[in-house]
Amino acid sequence: MLDDSDRRILRHWLAEPGLDRAVLAERAGVTPATLWRRIEKMKASGVVKAEGAVIDWRALGYAVEVSLRFTLDKTEPRAFDEFIAAARDVPEVIGIETFLGRVDLRLNVIARDMGHWTMIYRERILALPHIAEVEALMLVSTIKESAGLPL
Repeated sequence: MLDDSDRRILRHWLAEPGLDRAVLAERAGVTPATLWRRIEKMKASGVVKAEGAVIDWRALGYAVEVSLRFTLDKTEPRAFDEFIAAARDVPEVIGIETFLGRVDLRLNVIARDMGHWTMIYRERILALPHIAEVEALMLVSTIKESAGLPL
C-alpha cells in the first residue's frame, strides 16, 4: 500500500509535524505537487486520519497524569456501555481504552495538582457506574513518547 516515498514523507512529517510543506517535500525527496497528491491519497485510504495540533497538557497547567485500570461488575449486561458513556462526560479524561484480560478498561486522566486530582477522583471517577475494582497508576516520568512508526 505504501511505497518508499510515502514512508519517507510520513517519517519526516511525524518527526516534525509543523514543517512547511515545501520543506517537507524537499526533505522527503519529492516535489510539492507530488507531496500534496501523496498526502491526499493517504488521507483517502485512511492511513492519515487527521492533521491537527499536538497539545502539551503540562504547558496548560496540568501537572498530574494518572492511568486508572478498571475491572467492571459484569453482572449488568450494559456495564461497559454505561461506564464508557459516563467516562466520556468527565472533562479531565483524555483517553479511554478497553482490554481483554483481567483489566477491562483504562482511563487516562489529567489534573492541575494533587488537590484537583483528589476532587476528580472522589467526585467524578468513583461516581462512574459498575466499578468492581480500580487501580490508579500515577505517572512519574515519560521516558519515551513518540508518534513515530517503524516506517
